[in-house]
Amino acid sequence: MTPLKQDDFVAIIREATEAVFSTMLSLPAVPQPIRQESGPPVPANGVIAMVSIAGTWTGMGQLNCAPELACRLAGALLMSEYAAVNDDVLDAMAEVANMIIGNIKTTLEEHLGSLALGIPTVLYGRNYQTRTPGVPDWTVVPFASGEHTIEIRFCLLPSSTAPRSHSPRPELALA
Repeated sequence: MTPLKQDDFVAIIREATEAVFSTMLSLPAVPQPIRQESGPPVPANGVIAMVSIAGTWTGMGQLNCAPELACRLAGALLMSEYAAVNDDVLDAMAEVANMIIGNIKTTLEEHLGSLALGIPTVLYGRNYQTRTPGVPDWTVVPFASGEHTIEIRFCLLPSSTAPRSHSPRPELALA
């Protein structure tokens, strides 16, 4: 296994996202400036698809986007048109998240050891918050696709340092 630096982590996220957008969705995914987020989450609107990762490291990958982009992604994946978020759109977002985060997981295993994916969870609504107790930092890698943006968000911690309770966790410490 080779050490993983933050720039390498971001490159893995970008490569996986661009691959799924180009091969499975035939849509553009233009990388935007990355950011780190810490502190309490702010209320959000739209669609969020989450997939957990467990193994030598543990964490969560999320895709966040506006309902309009979720409909566009579902339409591209399912070769149909959607004017509003429905069960098909939510299922398609779960599948897009599974593909992107699954590709990230596969590449991360070269650096971090054996990892497994959880079952995707999708939320849709207005003024909601998601919270992962004790996780101080998220790496946020946004992409523009048309006039909308999708954010790929990740938090990862070494399993050996991840507490088994809701106590605070150490910061993401990629070598």
